[in-house]
Amino acid sequence: MDTVKGRATQVWIIGIDEVGRGPLAGPVTIAAVAAMVNYESGIMNYGLKNIRDSKRLSSKQREGWDKIIRKNFPCTISSVSHSVIDKNGIRWACSVAVMRSLRKLLKAFPIIHNSRFIILLDGGLAAPPAYKNQQTIIKGDERVPLIAAASIVAKVHRDRYMTRLHHTYPRYGFERNKGYGTAEHRESIARFGLTPHHRRTFNGCVQNG
Repeated sequence: MDTVKGRATQVWIIGIDEVGRGPLAGPVTIAAVAAMVNYESGIMNYGLKNIRDSKRLSSKQREGWDKIIRKNFPCTISSVSHSVIDKNGIRWACSVAVMRSLRKLLKAFPIIHNSRFIILLDGGLAAPPAYKNQQTIIKGDERVPLIAAASIVAKVHRDRYMTRLHHTYPRYGFERNKGYGTAEHRESIARFGLTPHHRRTFNGCVQNG
C-alpha cells in the first residue's frame, strides 16, 4: 500500500455503468461518478450507505439519489444515439460513451486527473486501454456503491430524455417503457411503424447507408 508520512494514500475511485443497452429506441447512456477514498479503509466509506443499483429502486427513489449524487460527487454523462448504434453496434457505442464520460470527468475535475485514480466498471464495460488502473466487475452495480450511483445517474438522465420524446411520439408509450420492448411498445410499432428514434437493427431492419 502506498503511504504518505505514515498515512494511507488518498485515491479517487471512478464508478461507471450504462443504461439503455437493450431498448428498441433511444440512446445508450453512460455515467461516471467519482469519490476520493482512503485506500487503507477501503472503497466503501464515501457516503453512499444503503444505495442500490437503479433496477432495484423506484422512480422516486432514483430521483432522490440522483439529487444527492449530483450535489456531492463529481459526475459526468455521455449518450450515444440510436443512429450510431445502428451503424456501429451497441458494444462499440458503449465503448465510445465510456471514453467520452471519462474524458469529460477528467477535464472538468483536474484534481482527479492529477491524482491517482482507479476505474471500476460494471460487467460488460471496459475503459480504453490507456487507462491502466481499471477493473470490470460482474454485477458491479450490486456490489460497488459508486457503480450503483453511476447506474442511477445514467438511468434518471435517459428516462428524462425518453419522457420528453414521448411528447413528440405519444403513440409509443415512451414515458412508460423508456424505449424497451414491452408488449405495448411492440404493438405500437406494428401499428404505426418506426419513429426516427428507433434502432433499426434492433427492430429486424438493417439500416442502409
